[in-house]
Amino acid sequence: MQPEFWHKRWASNQIGFHLPEVNPHLQRFWPALGLEEGARVLVPLCGKSLDLLWLAHKGHEVLGVELSEKAVEDFFAEHQFDPDISEQGPFKVYRAGSIELWCGDFFELTAGDVADCSGLYDRAALIALPPEMRAQYAAHLIRILPKDSLGLLITLDYDQAQMDGPPFAVLDDEVQRLFGDVWALKILEDQDVLGESWKFLEAGVTRLEERVYRVSSR
Repeated sequence: MQPEFWHKRWASNQIGFHLPEVNPHLQRFWPALGLEEGARVLVPLCGKSLDLLWLAHKGHEVLGVELSEKAVEDFFAEHQFDPDISEQGPFKVYRAGSIELWCGDFFELTAGDVADCSGLYDRAALIALPPEMRAQYAAHLIRILPKDSLGLLITLDYDQAQMDGPPFAVLDDEVQRLFGDVWALKILEDQDVLGESWKFLEAGVTRLEERVYRVSSR
């Protein structure tokens, strides 16, 4: 899956993965992580998610990374923010208040770039990637994220033969294989959400589970 795929999706407004509200799992489970106010939170492949605002309103410094410049510009325009724009290595950085969105390739992010991050929130990154890129993503995230980081990872589990991704099905055994040797993983919720997901119903998917993990590097 090449960058051009995502650029085309954003250019044609094919962004069914974008939620028009804050993710309820984030609201329910994030406070229990106990991250201090002011903690910096890494949000990979963030799009223009409203979750970024929610995290900022909870007192966090937010570092979102997004390939599509249109998504980044839309985020600030839709919330009437006037960002400062600068360069950071290969990234174009948009900043307003406590929210920074780095426009560029997530795989070019370095450990130095995220050295002050102690939180991670992945709702749409792992499930956006095909299998070979998921392995690359997990290895890169493990490599750059500081020790003792805490966060949430949200995945989908369904019969991939019934619908093409993205979003892709990422089963628990794959999550354990990708992260379990290095990170502590705890399933906080495993919920049937098929009835809430018209796209999957229309495609003929017969089972759709949304799984929420508490993750901690160790």
